[in-house]
Amino acid sequence: MTASHTPSSKEDILQHLAKRGQASAQDLAGHLNISPQATRRHLKDLEAEGLIKHRTVQLGIGRPQHQYCLSPQGRDRLPDQYDDFALSLLNTLAETVGPEEVGTILHKQWMRKALDYRDRIGMGELEERVKRLVVLRQQEGYMAEWHMVPEADNAGSACGPQFIITEYNCAISHVARSFPSVCGHELEMFQVALDDVAVERTHWLANGEHQCGYLIRDTSANQKTSMR
Repeated sequence: MTASHTPSSKEDILQHLAKRGQASAQDLAGHLNISPQATRRHLKDLEAEGLIKHRTVQLGIGRPQHQYCLSPQGRDRLPDQYDDFALSLLNTLAETVGPEEVGTILHKQWMRKALDYRDRIGMGELEERVKRLVVLRQQEGYMAEWHMVPEADNAGSACGPQFIITEYNCAISHVARSFPSVCGHELEMFQVALDDVAVERTHWLANGEHQCGYLIRDTSANQKTSMR
């Protein structure tokens, strides 16, 4: 039983660190519901494989504590290997037609994807459309989640409910590293796909953060107010 659970436990650790950014062995043991000793063995193995790293922090009185996080190699273990062929193709295009033309092609591709998303998401309340968009992203290999901005944080907003979409990995990370403009196209894509929204980046993997975050604001309420 233990041997068959080990691989999934290690994957669970990688997934949890991707979402949390960092965690202690004790935190991970509680999350995985396995013993601290087993957790430390998994951490030792993952660190030996170069998939995680740790730093020592002093939290109050007592012994220093190790905080673990993903290494670049560990992040590459997440579902982000879908873009190898695309990156090779884009590099070939850049050599053939030039970077500016590739930028135009990428923009057209993202807009095509935005319209496809919009068709598949359909109509309805913004919350339902955000939920459907996140499901589509999950199906494409993104560790995506969404939540509504708490009312206390949304106080005084004239645009109604706001939502956060969080993605803990990038399914096109290799493309984004070589062609960073795709990250800007992604913001525009969400805006077109959800319709009548403003999209603001709150976190960015490319800036060394452990997630990409997007604030979704409904702009249709403002338009209706201005028409009165």
